[in-house]
Amino acid sequence: MKAFYSGVAILFILVGVAGGYIWLQVNKLNTPIDLAQPQLYEVSPGASAIAVIDDLRTKGITSVPDVVSRLWFKVEPEVSQVRAGVFQLRPGMSLRSVFTLLAKGHEYQFPVSLVEGLTLQQWLSTLLAAPHLVDDTQGKMPSQWRLKLQRVSGMPDDAYPEGLFLADTYHYSAGIRISDILLRANQAMVIFLEEAWPNRGDNLPYDSPYDALIMASIIEKETAVATERPRIAGVFVNRLRKGMRLQTDPTVIYGIGDEFDGNLTRAHLREKTPYNTYVIKGLPPTPIAMPGREAINAALHPALTDEYYFVSKGDGSHQFSATLEAHNRAVNQYQRAKNRE
Repeated sequence: MKAFYSGVAILFILVGVAGGYIWLQVNKLNTPIDLAQPQLYEVSPGASAIAVIDDLRTKGITSVPDVVSRLWFKVEPEVSQVRAGVFQLRPGMSLRSVFTLLAKGHEYQFPVSLVEGLTLQQWLSTLLAAPHLVDDTQGKMPSQWRLKLQRVSGMPDDAYPEGLFLADTYHYSAGIRISDILLRANQAMVIFLEEAWPNRGDNLPYDSPYDALIMASIIEKETAVATERPRIAGVFVNRLRKGMRLQTDPTVIYGIGDEFDGNLTRAHLREKTPYNTYVIKGLPPTPIAMPGREAINAALHPALTDEYYFVSKGDGSHQFSATLEAHNRAVNQYQRAKNRE
């Protein structure tokens, strides 16, 4: 009889030990995973929850035994329905929260900044370098999806779609196409212009929102000083109202295209291209860069000024002048003095 009771006691002890072990392992489902910093984790299409947790064990992110994880997935099958994609695992997450994340498909959103003042071709280079984007452009604007772009009122039918995309930071999940990002930027631009155009200033020399977009692109290229944008716009509006040529270097450079080597010459200023505002009157035929919200607002709400000229001071800012005589003095002070250095 003593042997019987001893055996029963040992059995209870073993059951207790086993139960305690299982409780400790199950408790690991709610304790933080072994991760010191955020980490991107990719679940391949068709991967099972078992395969994922095996991989997490191999990577040292969890030590939950296989038997416990299999039992868990049977008891809570909803967490085992993992979805393919790229996810961000963060320190402090439990294994339960990891698999909840994977099951809900809350993929990591990659940021890509499409910067003001760049051209469409430069944006395409940025997007080609962004991680986990699918290239469906081959580095250029395919005609088959160019037709999907929303048009800005006043835009010619045959115009190259420069400037039709709003500069901003866009977020995307892995596997999104480059064209999808550009179409979103295009929609954002159309919506922004549709809202901003009716609230524009009075008596502006623009026939359409597209004219304002062209002006905004020039403003974007002329200054990186935010406070100067309305003043630059005021100068250009004054010149348009008076029938003066805009005479802005960035339009000339855009018209030269890939042949421009960084040295703008007098011959360039005399060369007749559709974009050379030293030769043509009015605005160039299309935007010359991607404008942001601030430049568009400046084009639609230019500063009230009597100035018709400005020249770079060499530090990113400009000297503004109301008369040609004052402008020539400023040129002599800032540009010719710079050339003598």
